[in-house]
Amino acid sequence: MSLTTPALIEADALCFSRNELPVFGPLALQVHGGETLMLKGENGSGKTTLLRVLAGLLTPESGSVRIQGQAFSRDRFVDLAAYIGHRPGHKAELTVLQNLRFSAQLHGRDGAVDLECLINDCGLAGYEDTPAGKLSAGQNKRLALARLQAQGRRLWLMDEPYANLDLAGIDWVNRLVQNHIAGGGGALISTHGAYAAPEVPVRQMDIARGPAHA
Repeated sequence: MSLTTPALIEADALCFSRNELPVFGPLALQVHGGETLMLKGENGSGKTTLLRVLAGLLTPESGSVRIQGQAFSRDRFVDLAAYIGHRPGHKAELTVLQNLRFSAQLHGRDGAVDLECLINDCGLAGYEDTPAGKLSAGQNKRLALARLQAQGRRLWLMDEPYANLDLAGIDWVNRLVQNHIAGGGGALISTHGAYAAPEVPVRQMDIARGPAHA
């Protein structure tokens, strides 16, 4: 990790309010290639809202977000980052294989991703032709994380990636992050649980209503 190069994503004096009530801020954060920022806080502390602001899905009340040193734009974010939220984000009527193929095609990676390898790695071998709507909550989480890999983006924004997973699944998520960081990627991970952090450079930011810094 080199701090002489611009952060993959950074926020400064970022604030967000809902119905005139402050949700978080002002806060500042940076995520560089080769590191993970673990965002911790209780339910309702604003973690999901913060990730949605950073992804451009919500407009902050004040402050700024920059992508590799440049002002935020949707195109810059999409070219650099992939975001997964609480909901799986894939289509229930499509099969596991169809969802993965669609994600790869949507991000210009048709033919560049070994979908069979992804399916085996995420633990869904044998479910290739199963509609996502018939998978369990844990299986849907695994499919969402496989889709994240299929997109091939350098920055991952991951909202509660450990939710609905057993201990083996949690270890698998940590391995995914470790491999991503080893390849020069960055990750911003939110969690309210006491999960073991990946064995990669990790910084922690506790978020609550009010100022926070990382």
